[in-house]
Amino acid sequence: MQKFSYLAMKNDGIIRGWLGYYLYFIVVDPLDLEMILKKCLEKDDLHRFMRKIIGYGGIFAPVAIWRKRRKILIPAFSPKIIENFIEVFSKQSEKLAVQLKEVEGCGQVSVWRFLSTYTLDAVCVWNQHFESAVASESVAPITRHPRYLGASVLRYVETAMGIKINAQENPNAPFLKAMQILLNLVTERVFHLWLQPDWLYKFFPQYSKHQKYGKVVHDFIDEVIHNKREDLKKERSYQTEVDHNYDLRSYKRQSFLDLLIKLSGGEKGYSDKELREEVLALTVAGTDTSAVAVGYTLKLLAKYPKVQDKVFQELQEVFGDSDRPLVKEDLINLRYLDRVVKESLRLFPPVPFIIRKVLEDVALPSGRVLPAGSGIVVSIWGVHRDPKYWGPDAECFDPDRFLPERFNLQHACSYMPFSNGPRNCIGYQYALMSVKTALSAIVRRYKIVGDVEPSPIPFIKTKIDVMMKAIDDYEIGLEKRTLP
Repeated sequence: MQKFSYLAMKNDGIIRGWLGYYLYFIVVDPLDLEMILKKCLEKDDLHRFMRKIIGYGGIFAPVAIWRKRRKILIPAFSPKIIENFIEVFSKQSEKLAVQLKEVEGCGQVSVWRFLSTYTLDAVCVWNQHFESAVASESVAPITRHPRYLGASVLRYVETAMGIKINAQENPNAPFLKAMQILLNLVTERVFHLWLQPDWLYKFFPQYSKHQKYGKVVHDFIDEVIHNKREDLKKERSYQTEVDHNYDLRSYKRQSFLDLLIKLSGGEKGYSDKELREEVLALTVAGTDTSAVAVGYTLKLLAKYPKVQDKVFQELQEVFGDSDRPLVKEDLINLRYLDRVVKESLRLFPPVPFIIRKVLEDVALPSGRVLPAGSGIVVSIWGVHRDPKYWGPDAECFDPDRFLPERFNLQHACSYMPFSNGPRNCIGYQYALMSVKTALSAIVRRYKIVGDVEPSPIPFIKTKIDVMMKAIDDYEIGLEKRTLP
């Protein structure tokens, strides 16, 4: 796919090819991509393998379903709500830094399991902060009534599901293990044509694993949803007219699941199946995407020690020698780290390709016409490395290209690590906050070491495993920081 992307760059931004009797176009021209991502909203049929796990969650839903659900999702990802999750990311990042002590001084080791469990916990954690707030009298007196203090309605519910998996302490948790196996099975099916027909797939051993672990994932989410609905019923029964005046729910940070139930219409809104689909979509998107972004950035910091030194210097300026956790205001001051993350996402976007379906002929700004019935591979990986728009050093790792005075894109789709157009990633702010919080916690405490890259062009061998991941599962070395 990388080779085809380079060919498209040399061929005026587009090439075509046949996969069996299906016609596909690989496109890297940002003007054409802007039109494609606005006009061609239907996902390609290859997404059907993910739908067998997730169903019609927002990322993979057909347009007719996606339009309705997107309207409900948008308020749930407003900046005000996302900012409330920084405390969660901070707490889980501190835990991640502690867990990494296990491999400190052990040479080059894979840190993928630490990163993936961090992002899963950040998505799924259940915090007891609200009860602490009640005990410290930081909320309205009516909520300190004894009948509230021990009740589940007072749990300061956070992030996606409002539960605590503790994946960082237990990386072999059934839900995490099942999700990883299912994603591997999906990738295997996409790239092996003989595994694609449903009738034939049932004769392979992968089918029984698919059914087994699919049930584990679905049963887990279904139980969470059932318990959440029961909690909401109890909450309504506890509330008196006085409680309504104080609006108890405004004092607690609601989880994504809480918001979905509320915004979709409560008991008359989403069914349990629809809730499961959306929660699963967020879990897959929110865990692997963020973990991959952290992993690539750590690899790059190991390859370029001078860049890492600048990140650490900035962290010292913000945090000093203290070990206090990160707070919302700190992210604004981590400007160099922000540029490093953006450059990492440019060179190694977690989702390097998006595949869309052409339902009717589409005339592109370049003058070419995409015929109905064809498929389009939107090469984010390619458009991010096209020297026509990024200059002759497009392949080089240079965080300062994102300085305000230098970052002046001619076209919006020249940089789109979270896609573009109506179906872009709705949770990109969530992901960026999670990534930067984790990196700040790690780099404050550890020096990232590895093979120093002699060239400004970084080489990291990659594979497709739903997301684009490093083949070595992010092998780096960690040394404890010693302050001057």
